Amino acid sequence: MSKKDKLLLEWPDCDMVAGIDECGRGCGAGPVVVSSVILPKGFSSPLIRDSKKLSEKERLLAYDLILKNALDITCEAGSAIDINSLGINKVTFNTAHKCLDKLNNKPNHLLIDGIVWEMYSGKFKDTPYTLVPQGDDKYTCIAAASIIAKVRRDEYMSKLDAMYPNFDWKSNKGYLTPKHIEALKKHGKNRYHRDLYVKNHLK
Repeated sequence: MSKKDKLLLEWPDCDMVAGIDECGRGCGAGPVVVSSVILPKGFSSPLIRDSKKLSEKERLLAYDLILKNALDITCEAGSAIDINSLGINKVTFNTAHKCLDKLNNKPNHLLIDGIVWEMYSGKFKDTPYTLVPQGDDKYTCIAAASIIAKVRRDEYMSKLDAMYPNFDWKSNKGYLTPKHIEALKKHGKNRYHRDLYVKNHLK
């Protein structure tokens, strides 16, 4: 098995582990999307790994595999309007809570990608969690969550592209590429842009 096809890890001693990951924190437009996935104990596939390391075709195959095998999947979005009002961190945390609240199965443990998630409280305060830097390349359930979030967000940005074709969102998914920046300078922002992210690129 090549390094690319390595099988990711499971969290030991827990049968119901929820992986949590987000997509779109660094974009200049569109929502931040968070997903939570619980996979069956012992499930693994070399296709399920960090979504950024998969081609679009591979991501879609992995997405279908997750849908067919996961015990539980939730996916929620935090809008650009909310990001402009509350800030990206607060909206990301709130959206993650929505995902957890909508799980049909209460997890024994949460595996959360990254190190910026520090606001877990309320209903899930009694659920142990672990913050895992680059977790989508270490644990299968986090990788699965990254794939769900990425596919769902890409689909949404492609729909927005049909409404605002000048910004090339079908290709850049809201990231501030040169073409996106040039369109901002020419056409200005719209309601799907994040004010703090784009303010330096407006005419």
